[in-house]
Amino acid sequence: MISKRAVEEIEPLTLLPLELSVSVAVLAFAMLVRRVRVGWSPEMRRLSVVGVLNPGLAYALSLAGLARVEASVSVLLWALEPVLILAIAFMVLRDTVATPVALCAGAALAGVVLVVFQPGHASGLGIMLTVAGVAACAVYTVLSSRYLIEATTVSAVFVQQVTALLFALALFAGSLVVSDPRSLAGVSATAWLSAVAAGAIYYGVAFWFYLAGLRGVTAAVAGLFINLVPVFGITASHLVLGERLSARQWIGAIVVIAAVAGAAFNIGRPASR
Repeated sequence: MISKRAVEEIEPLTLLPLELSVSVAVLAFAMLVRRVRVGWSPEMRRLSVVGVLNPGLAYALSLAGLARVEASVSVLLWALEPVLILAIAFMVLRDTVATPVALCAGAALAGVVLVVFQPGHASGLGIMLTVAGVAACAVYTVLSSRYLIEATTVSAVFVQQVTALLFALALFAGSLVVSDPRSLAGVSATAWLSAVAAGAIYYGVAFWFYLAGLRGVTAAVAGLFINLVPVFGITASHLVLGERLSARQWIGAIVVIAAVAGAAFNIGRPASR
C-alpha cells in the first residue's frame, strides 16, 4: 500500500488533505482537457455529500488505523468491504444477490485471508478504526450506485473529492486545536512521493474508474472486485520487490481471481428466491 510509506512519516490528519489536494488537481485537469463542467443538479448535490463518507471519513479512519497496524492486516480488514456491501445493498436497496455471486463472495473472502493473513499482534484501536473506515466505504458504494444516474463520472468524482477535501481540512484544523502536529521538515522525499502517488492514482484515477464501473454493475458485484486489491499488491511485491510468495499465498490469489471471474460470469443472471 502506497499510503503506508507516507503515513510512517506524516500524521494521518495531515496526510489526508495532502493526498486529496493532489487528486482534486488531477481531476480538475482531466475535466479541463475533456471540457466537462459541473452541473449542480439535485443528483450532483447528493453525490457531493456522499463524498464526506468516502474518501473523507472512510480514509481519515483508514489512515489512522494504518498508522497503528501493519499494511497486511489493513488489507485483510478491507476484505470485509464486499461482504458489508452485499448486506447494505440488500437492506437499503433491496438488491437480491444470485446464489452463485454470494458463494463467489465467500470464496473471495477466504482467498484474501490466505493471501494476506500473517500471525502476529495488531493494535485493537487500529483494527477498530480500520473497520469503521471499511463500513463508511461500503455505505458510500451503495449510495453512489443509487445516485449515479445522469452525472458525468469525472464530474461526480471531482465534486466528491472536493467535498472530502473540505471535510479533511476541517479535521486537520480541529487537530491543530487539540495538539501540535508533527513537523514536516524532516519528511523524506520517498514519503512525499508516496503521498503524491497515492493522491493521484488511488484517490483520483482509481475513484474515477470505480464510479465508472458502478454504472454497469450492481453495488454488490462492484464491491466483489475489491478482493483483487491484495492480489495485485502481493503480485507487485513479488515482481517488483522480489519478495517470495508462499504456496498458501499463491493458492489464495488463484481462489480470489477465480471467485471474481465467477461473479463476473454470473452478472445479470436472476437471483435465487
